[in-house]
Amino acid sequence: MVFVALGASLLLAGCGAETEAEAPQPRPVRVVTVEKGEGGQVVSFTGEVLAQDEASLAFRVSGRMIERSANIGDQVKAGQIVARLDPQNAQNTLRSAQAALAAAESQLVTAANAFERQDRLLANGFTTRANHDSARTALQAAQSAVDDAEAQLKIAQDNLSYTDLVVDAAGTVTARGAEPGEVVQAGQMILQLARQGGRDAVFDLPANMLRQAPADPVITVSLSDDPNVTAVGRVREVAPQADPVTRTFRVRVGLDNPPPAMRLGSTVVGRVRLDNDLVIDIPASALTAVNSQPAVWIVDPATQTVSLRNIEVRSFSQARVAVDSGLSPGEVVVTAGVQALHPGQKVRLLGAGS
Repeated sequence: MVFVALGASLLLAGCGAETEAEAPQPRPVRVVTVEKGEGGQVVSFTGEVLAQDEASLAFRVSGRMIERSANIGDQVKAGQIVARLDPQNAQNTLRSAQAALAAAESQLVTAANAFERQDRLLANGFTTRANHDSARTALQAAQSAVDDAEAQLKIAQDNLSYTDLVVDAAGTVTARGAEPGEVVQAGQMILQLARQGGRDAVFDLPANMLRQAPADPVITVSLSDDPNVTAVGRVREVAPQADPVTRTFRVRVGLDNPPPAMRLGSTVVGRVRLDNDLVIDIPASALTAVNSQPAVWIVDPATQTVSLRNIEVRSFSQARVAVDSGLSPGEVVVTAGVQALHPGQKVRLLGAGS
């Protein structure tokens, strides 16, 4: 009997030790404390620097260009003559108009004298009313001829002045369209002028990017070959119609005090955040699923146990997940070890991150 009791005591002691050894230990996990931060995806796009105001300089009359004093890259001033047409034909037209005016003025003097005589004769009864009316009509016709000759003279003077291509505003020549010796047509581009003043960063963007952009975004622009040279700007103009070939929309961003290194034609990179709202952003490793819906493990700080909670995802990438709803700032979310957890399990926090 003594041996039986002793054996039973040893068996019970062994079972108690085994139960105590098999008690589960808190599972170590890594966590992150939920905070709100800037949401949305930062996108970049490539463009170039152009002048806010560009103009094509052209002659207002046709002719053979005999001189062009400005070239690409030259700085020009308002009132400067940058090209000339052969003025010979315009000068001949001007001399012809001057002669026509002189002849018309002579005819006006003759008609005026004739009408004055008819006027005196009619007053004394020595001429007929018909002769008086005819003299008055001739005087009116002579006056009209003078008016027409004066207008033709003014046109000839203007056409002669149009043989000089004059700059209307200071700027930089960016392109040329004709060389001296060529016969050019009225309106044909001779020089392209980027007027002094503002600078635009110009980009060709797809329609989906325009839809996702905030209402008045601040765009950071930097040189593609030197990211340290930066400027900021806002959208100044969006093309109302897409390019028929690329199906992109041209967007002009007015730059605020661009640095001198951002020269005309420089290649630049623009960056903008598509959504400026404050959102909850967690590591992608925290994401799991329950009932085919995205979920995360939440740690209860009081009991150090975990529970599953469904969330709504706004957007995600390989590294981060933007949460639309389901989490609140200050909550603790498991970011490593999520596949080996079960509801109510005790955990041991290894550290918090972001």
